[in-house]
Amino acid sequence: MKLCVLGSGSGGNAVLMQVGNTRVLVDAGFGPRTMAKRLLSIGVDPSSIEAVVVTHEHVDHVRGAAAGSARWGWRIYATAGTVGASVSLAEAGATTITASVPFTIGDMELSAVPTSHDADEPVAIVATGTSSGARAAIVYDLGLMSEKLQRALDRVDILVLESNHDGEMLRSGPYPEMLKRRIAGRHGHLSNRSAGVAAARCAHRGLMHLVLAHLSETNNTPEIAFESMRRTLARTSFRGGIIASRQDRPCRTLSVATRPAFAAVQLSLGI
Repeated sequence: MKLCVLGSGSGGNAVLMQVGNTRVLVDAGFGPRTMAKRLLSIGVDPSSIEAVVVTHEHVDHVRGAAAGSARWGWRIYATAGTVGASVSLAEAGATTITASVPFTIGDMELSAVPTSHDADEPVAIVATGTSSGARAAIVYDLGLMSEKLQRALDRVDILVLESNHDGEMLRSGPYPEMLKRRIAGRHGHLSNRSAGVAAARCAHRGLMHLVLAHLSETNNTPEIAFESMRRTLARTSFRGGIIASRQDRPCRTLSVATRPAFAAVQLSLGI
């Protein structure tokens, strides 16, 4: 399993996952020119991508999905609510997926899990390599971490988790009060503190990589988000690495090999 956040924030979001020869995007929130530039910068041909799974219809997640489908043949997957709220996805013939019902794309099994956000049927995405057992999850644009979502993240190896804003920076910042309430609400975005609580609930020794995503460029900084998360996870069993994603460029590509326990099962079954 390999994963690279191509960029994350209110200006656009896209995450590339690769298992074997299968490449899948979660969201395509940049125009096709930017998508191509960022993919090529990490050595990936856009036409080698099999599909894009869209988490919800907001423009910073869906902007380049239909154009990418038309130009490079990407299949598009999204919930019925997301397709119904996006003319471009509907016109592109997106395949509808159902939350909590697994579906397969090449060498990946994926599952969509409902999230609390002000969109039509938004979801987080959990992907498992069918031959390796390695698991990755992309969880952003949510106001709170539900018990159902937490259970779905059990034993993931790579977690991309929203850490949108610093509470004090948001309260004292320039946004209108209505927008501040929306961001901090149950259907808004996770603060650094809430992200730390959520990550601590999911932390385990096998979690190798935690990527902080969807950082506000007005109400947060990568340094503040990183330090907040580092302090919180220092009190848990987490021993992996933490990185803060950027809006303007891809993060480094993260990888996880076959899980030892999964390999042992394969060996016992003669696979």
